Amino acid sequence: MYKIYPKTLFLGQIIQYLPSCQSTNDEAAALIAQTDPSEGMLVITDNQTAGRGQRGNQWEAKSGQNLTVSLILKPSFLAATEQFWLNIAISLGIYDALQPLVGDSLRIKWPNDIYVGDQKLGGILIENILHGYNIEWSIVGMGLNVNQTEFGYSTATSLQLQAPLPNSYDLPGLLSRLCETLEQRYLQLRAGQRDALKINYLQILYRYQEEHTFEADGYSFRGTIIGIDATGRLAISTAGQVRYFNFKEVSFYV
Repeated sequence: MYKIYPKTLFLGQIIQYLPSCQSTNDEAAALIAQTDPSEGMLVITDNQTAGRGQRGNQWEAKSGQNLTVSLILKPSFLAATEQFWLNIAISLGIYDALQPLVGDSLRIKWPNDIYVGDQKLGGILIENILHGYNIEWSIVGMGLNVNQTEFGYSTATSLQLQAPLPNSYDLPGLLSRLCETLEQRYLQLRAGQRDALKINYLQILYRYQEEHTFEADGYSFRGTIIGIDATGRLAISTAGQVRYFNFKEVSFYV
């Protein structure tokens, strides 16, 4: 049994807890296919055996030490071409929950990673089911490194590494807080407050308005992130011009 008590209208009020599963996103997709789940329902597991990140990348986490959860939403107010707005709202909701714990070094790395400094604290994977030109369902997968302190790669970090607690973090309590901040940002999006969301997003965007080295099409170049366009493409100013990149078309040099 997994109990949380978020102060929300709908997000996190219904939970499906699985001690172990391959992927919470896959479990959420099966629920949508077989039933009509309530908006805001969570699928959570202690042990995700085949979690994945953007474009099939593996997401690894030690059992029982982190948050691996998928959120079911019905953002029918968003057109298929507007799906990045949901990414913005979710990113901000996660930031709002974690920033009081780790401080101002927390950043959102385009398009879907949570960073502290130059290390990855978590990731987001949003998968949408369309109906006509609009989004009918969204499955928001979130993996956050919380109490794990040993990783197979140096670019990973966790809350316990960044802001250690003597008895580790209370996962249900943290999830409750996350539900509250996610719902606040989602309702802001649903109310059409896109300008405010975008301003907030750019304020916490990793390497925003800083000159760095990037790689695209096998070539490296110097450039400065200056924003994102309406479809979520990253805008980088380089050599006197602005270039726009979709997911996986550009990579960051650390």
